[in-house]
Amino acid sequence: MNDDRTAFAQRLLASAQFECSAAALRQTPAPDRPEVAFAGRSNAGKSSIINRLTRQKSLARTSKTPGRTQLLNFFTLGEDARLVDLPGYGFAKAPPSLRRDWHRMIEGYLQGRDSLVGLVVIMDARRPLTDTDIQMLQWCAARPLPCMILLNKADKLSKGAAGAAKQQVIRAIEGAATVVLVSARTGTGLDEAQRAVVDLLLPQSV
Repeated sequence: MNDDRTAFAQRLLASAQFECSAAALRQTPAPDRPEVAFAGRSNAGKSSIINRLTRQKSLARTSKTPGRTQLLNFFTLGEDARLVDLPGYGFAKAPPSLRRDWHRMIEGYLQGRDSLVGLVVIMDARRPLTDTDIQMLQWCAARPLPCMILLNKADKLSKGAAGAAKQQVIRAIEGAATVVLVSARTGTGLDEAQRAVVDLLLPQSV
């Protein structure tokens, strides 16, 4: 069954196409289908993870300069669902006023978007939870909304250290999200992550 679910998830996510970008909530497309959003610190590899999950090299823009995602970017999965790439937080080289605007936009989207069915928070497995990571989880809990943490760059740790990092996050969040070790570089954990994303979007399919 897992093999069927993985194949379906891979096909669905590979159908992703850019729809639009929004600099404000009023510019977002109609909430007419389920959406899973991706959030994360600017150097955690969020765009790389989205590209690996969708098996596309440049669906989400990657950059050597952290914090380049400054808009809400929407991607359609046929007529059935959407993925949403939220502005990265933490290391963005931008004026404080602009960072505050991004923060308010993310908060407004997570708390008020009717079609949002889940959030994926991308973290660097080598870095501890930040205050903003915790804020994301709190916004999800307030709705309540399912949340998953992908601990990226697991390949940069030994197997034992990666497992310890995962357990540390699990203890810290006290059940607020599921936690999966992944690597955008090697593909570790991506099958599990793909299934989990599609389970959020289309829980009754396959």
